[in-house]
Amino acid sequence: MVIQTLQCRYCQSEKLIKMGKQSGHQRLKCQDCNRTFQLEYTHEAYKPGVKEKIERMAHNGNGIRDTARVLGINKNTVISHLKKKRAK
Repeated sequence: MVIQTLQCRYCQSEKLIKMGKQSGHQRLKCQDCNRTFQLEYTHEAYKPGVKEKIERMAHNGNGIRDTARVLGINKNTVISHLKKKRAK
């Protein structure tokens, strides 16, 4: 038997409860910070760390199509994220 301890991706607390399923993937809620998240994602763009990779690749001079191809996401997702980042 394998026991896996899960931690909140935002506050690293281990006080998690199940909050149903979305698109076949289990959602969890942290009792400390009250945030919900999934362990697995259907789309690559929702996975943790992808937004940081987009920013890093743009900073290094990679193009939009190149970034989308390398990360396995749609080019419109890359454009949308960069526009949102610029507006801040």
